[in-house]
Amino acid sequence: MIDKLLPAPVVTAEAFQDAPLSAMFPEEWALVAKAVPKRQKEFGTVRGCARDALAELGFAPAPLLPGPRREPQWPAGIVGAMTHCAGYRAAAVARSAEVRTIGLDAEPHLPLNDPGVINLVTLPAERPRLARLAEVQPEVCWDRLIFSAKESVYKAWYPLTRRWLDFQEAELTFDPTDATFTARLLVPGPVVDGREVTEFHGRWLIGSGLVVTAIAMTV
Repeated sequence: MIDKLLPAPVVTAEAFQDAPLSAMFPEEWALVAKAVPKRQKEFGTVRGCARDALAELGFAPAPLLPGPRREPQWPAGIVGAMTHCAGYRAAAVARSAEVRTIGLDAEPHLPLNDPGVINLVTLPAERPRLARLAEVQPEVCWDRLIFSAKESVYKAWYPLTRRWLDFQEAELTFDPTDATFTARLLVPGPVVDGREVTEFHGRWLIGSGLVVTAIAMTV
């Protein structure tokens, strides 16, 4: 699925079934040995996806450990992102000489339902736009889509800034005609190649009971 959302410099891998726990490196297993089986499986399988993608770029298998905010720590010269949800794991990687950052998220294509979560995720300006989109395309769970898109925005933002980005600090607009979205940053953005980043641009798709969003900032 995700290969349809990302440009050619990005290499992707995905899985709809979990790999054996024995596929994890000892260093990875040590981090989840006391976790519930669900967490162990998603942790191990998504890293297997990442290793498969890295292999296409010539990297030998190696442990992929999380950083201080649980972000993946990639080999030198690599940018990437991972995501997992029920029944799906995926990773995307690229060389940093070709892609500055990647954001990726997958969620079950189901309504959020809880108004508290929706209000936490969305800005007042976004809610009427989502309502209008729902009138035009009611088959799309727009609340879940904006949640996923903001997760992708954060994953693209964090490697460039090493700072938290709240749901309320990016305003999203969706174009349903070509399944794209724009995230306008409401806080000072990172400086990349001498210019401040004020927006991220991404794509989305729905299939196999999932909503998947992705961002790639190419050089």
